[in-house]
Amino acid sequence: MAENEKLEQTAQAGSDKADKAKKDKKNAKPGFFARIGKWLKEMKSELKKVQWPTRKQTVNNTLIVIACVIVVGVFIWVFDFIANSAIDVLLTLLR
Repeated sequence: MAENEKLEQTAQAGSDKADKAKKDKKNAKPGFFARIGKWLKEMKSELKKVQWPTRKQTVNNTLIVIACVIVVGVFIWVFDFIANSAIDVLLTLLR
């Protein structure tokens, strides 16, 4: 009877190892191309959810950005002109 118990324990240990190997395969990291394929599928599904702006909204936002850049550029130019003039005045006073 002891031999039968040993054989059963050995068989059970072997099946436990096989089960563990199966679990390891399931938990194993997928291959490089499988991960890229999964990423592309997920990206495609996310892009379908995006609320894309209309042409009118895009043109309007672009014009607003251009106007803001021009306004900021003018302010920087005015500040630079005033600072340059102040430095010139200080340099002429120090001579």
